[in-house]
Amino acid sequence: MKKQRIALVLVLILTTFGLAQEYPKPLDTLELGYNDTLVFLGDSITHQCLYTQYVEDYFYTRFPQSRIRFHNAGVGGDKAADALVRFSEDVASFKPKYVTILLGMNDGRYTTYDQAIFDTYQNDMTTLLEKIAACGAKAILMTPTMFDMRARRIRAQAQGKGKEQLKRLVYYNGVLAFYGAWLREQAFAKGLGYVDMYSPLNHITLTKRKAESQFTLIQDSIHPAAPGQLVMAYAILDNMNVSRTVSAIHIYRNEYGDWQINSSGGDVYDPQEESVSSGRFTFLAEALPWVVPQEAQPGYKLVQAGKNLSREILRINGVQPGRYEVKINEKVVGAYSDMELAAGVELQGNPKTPQYQQALQVAMLNKERNEKAVRPLRNLWSQMKQKRRSQLPEKKPDEFVKWQKEFRKKVADLQAKAQEYEKKIYQINQPKPLEYYIHKVE
Repeated sequence: MKKQRIALVLVLILTTFGLAQEYPKPLDTLELGYNDTLVFLGDSITHQCLYTQYVEDYFYTRFPQSRIRFHNAGVGGDKAADALVRFSEDVASFKPKYVTILLGMNDGRYTTYDQAIFDTYQNDMTTLLEKIAACGAKAILMTPTMFDMRARRIRAQAQGKGKEQLKRLVYYNGVLAFYGAWLREQAFAKGLGYVDMYSPLNHITLTKRKAESQFTLIQDSIHPAAPGQLVMAYAILDNMNVSRTVSAIHIYRNEYGDWQINSSGGDVYDPQEESVSSGRFTFLAEALPWVVPQEAQPGYKLVQAGKNLSREILRINGVQPGRYEVKINEKVVGAYSDMELAAGVELQGNPKTPQYQQALQVAMLNKERNEKAVRPLRNLWSQMKQKRRSQLPEKKPDEFVKWQKEFRKKVADLQAKAQEYEKKIYQINQPKPLEYYIHKVE
C-alpha cells in the first residue's frame, strides 16, 4: 500500500511540473521536392545574397531533377517588426514549404542587454512564427550571427573615433548569444527547425586567432564576407541533415577473380577489363558535387565542406602494386598508388574532373542570377521600407500609389529575370555520362 502511495505521488509531481508531457520533435531535415519553395527571411546579412546563394548551389547540384525554387526575402536593417510589415507579399505569396529566419542582429539595437528591447523582439518573433505557421510553412530558426568586437575595435582605431559607441558594444556578441538561446528553446518547444549560426563563426574565429591575432570572417564586425557566409551555408545544410554523399564507385575482384563494380548515387554502364592493370566503364551520376565560387573557397576549406557534405568516392581494391592514372572523358584527373585507390580517392574537390567544372558553371550562373536579379530585387524592397518609414503613404498618398505601381512592375520584371536564370541553371545542372579509364603507369 505504501509503495502504491509513493507511485501515485510521483505521477502527480510529474504531471504537475509537466515532466510527463510529450514535446514535439524539432524539425531536423530539409525535405525539398519537385517545385517546393524555400524562403530565406532576414536582414542585411541575407540581403547580401551570399549564404543563400551557396545553399542554392548545393540544392541545384544535389537535386538536379527537383526544380526546387528559392526566394531571398532579406532587407538591410530589418528587425522582426519590419519583416512582419512585408510578410504577406514578400513571404506568404510564394507559398513556401520552409522559411529560414535570420533576424536579431538589428533587433538588439547594438547596445547592452535591455529587457524591454528583448521583449519587443520576442513578441514580434512570436507573431512572425504564427504567420509562418498560418501560411502552411515550417519555420527554421537561425541564431543571430557573430558580432566581432575585435574587428570593430580595429576599425575604430583606424578611423580614430567611436570610443563611446564601443562601450555599448563590448558585450553585444553576448547579447546575440542570449537571443539565439531563446530561439533554440522556441524551436524545441514548437517542433521547428533550428540552425546554430553563432557557434561555428565564433569557434573558427577563436581557433584561427591563436595563430593570427587579427583574423576575422567579419571585417566590418556585422556582415560576414564570402568565406564566413559559406560557413553559414554549411551550418544550415549540416544542422538540417541534408544528403552528404554525391556518389561512390567501388571496383574489386570477386572470389572467382572477375572484376565487379558496385555504385551508389548513380549507375555504371559497359564495364570493360582491357588487361589485368587497366579497364574502363561509364558512370552516370544522379548529382553533381557541391562547388562554390572562388571567393567562398576559404570558408569551404575551413569547414571541410566537400568531405562532409559532398563526398564523391572512387575505390579500387585488388589491383597489382604500382601507380595508376585515372582519366575521365580521356582527360587525366590524377595518378594514385594502389594503396590510395584501395583507401578511396575523393574526387569532389578535383577541379580537373568534368563534373566539378559542370558544377562550377552552375555556381557561376547562380552567382550572376543573384547579382543581376536577386540583389536588385532586394534593393527595391529596401526602398519600399524607406518610403514607408518616411510616411510617404500617409503624407503623399497619390505620389506613393504612383511609386508603388512602378515598384511592383520592377519587382515582377526582376522575378521573371530570376526565373529565366533558374531555367538556364536547370538546363546545365543535369549530370552527364562520364567515361572512366584506369590504367597502370608504373
